Amino acid sequence: MSDAFHPHLDAAERAVLRTRLHHVRGADLDGRTAQTAGMTRLAAISGDAVGSERIWTGETRVAPGAASGDHHHGESETSIYVVRGNPEFVFHDGTGEVRLRTEPGDFVFVPPYVPHREENPDPSTEAVVVISRSTQEAIVVNLPELHPL
Repeated sequence: MSDAFHPHLDAAERAVLRTRLHHVRGADLDGRTAQTAGMTRLAAISGDAVGSERIWTGETRVAPGAASGDHHHGESETSIYVVRGNPEFVFHDGTGEVRLRTEPGDFVFVPPYVPHREENPDPSTEAVVVISRSTQEAIVVNLPELHPL
């Protein structure tokens, strides 16, 4: 029997995914995940990669001087850890845009359905963050503009 995440595995093979630790090397991150213009998402921990059911973790990169499109992550809660650069996270609070300026070592929490975008104002350094979401797959809903909830 197969499941939605591993249609190629039978029950015994799927069970093995849930009884061992999984090591995903940085060189093996998977770019076949939901994308937003202006950034690159690479999956590390996902249902497809390791059999996770309630978490998705990956790396996001924003090129120097670039910004992502506006988007939200549906029902997912999202935790962001800044690895490199000084990315800015922008959302609308009902009166205007709010900009969170970050640096390596900072964390950002994005509640479900909150529209936002990532910007990298640095003209020479790529911004790199690690993201984890409370849903197993990377939900990305691209939007035409930011708006408050």
